[in-house]
Amino acid sequence: MDKVIIEQLKVSALIGVYDWEREQPQPLFMDLVLYYDLSPAMGSDNLEDSLDYAAVADAVSAFCASSSYLMLEALAGGLLKHIFVTFPVEHIRLKIRKPEALPDAVAAIECERSRAAMMS
Repeated sequence: MDKVIIEQLKVSALIGVYDWEREQPQPLFMDLVLYYDLSPAMGSDNLEDSLDYAAVADAVSAFCASSSYLMLEALAGGLLKHIFVTFPVEHIRLKIRKPEALPDAVAAIECERSRAAMMS
């Protein structure tokens, strides 16, 4: 299966369990691997036959900006569902980095789900 990859997408989200984290949105960095059949676009050279990664990036940014999760895990779950509902991808690998969570490191989670698992 082909993949559309978006790396180091910077988004802003109100995220965190501590009071200081709930005061203002924080930056997050996301890597997305979206499994999608690119065969039609290979032959047509037409954006309508592919997955518009700019539209995906805009949708992810908007979802995160309007969210208010406590944990990255919950944000990831909501975001995965949103992507599956909005775009015809079959599988997603998602990594979310929270650079301001730890003073001397970057905290991150990574998850991978199929459409069948998330939409059942």
